[in-house]
Amino acid sequence: YPPLTECFSVFTSQALQLQAGNKHCLVARSMCYLKLGDTENSLRDAEASLQNDKTFSKGLYQKAETLYTMGDFEFALVYYHRGHRLRPELQKFRLGIQKAQEAIDNSVGSPSSVKLENKGDLCFLSRQAEVLKQKLQVKAPKKDQKQQSKVGPIRNEKTERQLLGELYADKAYLEKLLKDADLIKSSTKHGMTVEDLILGGINYLDTRTEFWQQQKPIYARVRDRKLMQQRWLPERKRKPSEVARYILKSMEEIDMLLTSSCPEGSCKKAEHVLKTIQGWSEDEIPNKNELIGNLYSCIGNAQIEMGQMGAALQSHKMDLEIARENDLPDAVSRALDNIGRVYARIGKFQQAIDTYVTVITLQVREQI
Repeated sequence: YPPLTECFSVFTSQALQLQAGNKHCLVARSMCYLKLGDTENSLRDAEASLQNDKTFSKGLYQKAETLYTMGDFEFALVYYHRGHRLRPELQKFRLGIQKAQEAIDNSVGSPSSVKLENKGDLCFLSRQAEVLKQKLQVKAPKKDQKQQSKVGPIRNEKTERQLLGELYADKAYLEKLLKDADLIKSSTKHGMTVEDLILGGINYLDTRTEFWQQQKPIYARVRDRKLMQQRWLPERKRKPSEVARYILKSMEEIDMLLTSSCPEGSCKKAEHVLKTIQGWSEDEIPNKNELIGNLYSCIGNAQIEMGQMGAALQSHKMDLEIARENDLPDAVSRALDNIGRVYARIGKFQQAIDTYVTVITLQVREQI
């Protein structure tokens, strides 16, 4: 709900009028701007929060997050590293370094792919020239773009479907329209051809796919599951047990079924895993309650996709109850966000607004 975020932006602006230059308020307003999609003002406030204190960790993190959202992955990586050097105990900087590095590698390739020799080897420069040439091809003349779009980039269909989600069907429909020779020759009242409109839509979806893959590559999800697995294990250095492998594999299957438009299968799998681990002791599964809450969240999301809003509301409320009992702020925000989504779907807009206000309040407090 952007209007709610705008309200918090106004509140922080008023607070800054009372106490000009307050770095905590600047970070809070920067966060609001970022949620509204106003990256320019978000970056301005983040930089202002660092004006008098270059070691302000919240300001460094907010600037890094804004740069990352803007697609400036290299500069974002610099500020994630600066924050990590100052506050190495904060996990958010480590995760920021990982996601920025993955986005860079996914864009231009891993540095390990470049091999330099001692005798004036210019392979590195040649590779950079090739990368630059590929980027410039995006700005090729319309004729070349049309020809390229008709052929279509070589993609993994399964990966593209996961990245685009509901938009995948729209892209398939546009590609089907492109095969209608009579249709693409027609023009709009503004003089644009239907072919240009269709190609523009396809090129936009291709661009979004590439960005989303840079921002959150599919393989990164496996890494995230492994990080969660390490939290569940008492000793991080020991080999994963049979229990941990079962949990990791099950969570991947639940996520894959949901993203593959099979909410029924995802729900059944999550319910089965939930029933199984409820019979295990906390010695076998550290952070057992956190995992149970996560499974209730998965079940609730699947029920939303199936249209079972009443059941989904109960599942997400169970997630919220477990999160509060175990003092898990991230899980509390997740559960409240899902509850607000259910309220909005069933038309209880005031309750949805109240829920989202609570979510944003918690996020702002955490930033301050």
